[in-house]
Amino acid sequence: MKKIFIASSLAAVSILLAYCCGPKQAIGSKEPAKVVVPKSSYDGNVAAVMVANCSPCHIPSKGGNKRPYDNFANVKADIDEIIRRVEMEPGTRGFMPMRGQKLSAETIAVFKKWKEDGLLEK
Repeated sequence: MKKIFIASSLAAVSILLAYCCGPKQAIGSKEPAKVVVPKSSYDGNVAAVMVANCSPCHIPSKGGNKRPYDNFANVKADIDEIIRRVEMEPGTRGFMPMRGQKLSAETIAVFKKWKEDGLLEK
């Protein structure tokens, strides 16, 4: 009788352990889900910053006579120089925007993220 009780107890425990498992994962998923951060683009992020902070000097339609930054090709070609100049301290030769305060860190980060993301147009 004692042997039957021990055998049935072991069988019950083994059945319970067979159906025990860790945290559930999505079927077919071996890795946790990754958060996808959208990449920045000229049209989606940079163009508005350029118009807001670089006109009228660099926007010909607003009367600017400096190198035009109203198009993707020119901004892409000069992005390193743009970042360098907007990071300068006001009063330093070459500081941009010429007639204004230093751009906020968030605004400068728009240019840097665009460069890091591969200088996408759209």
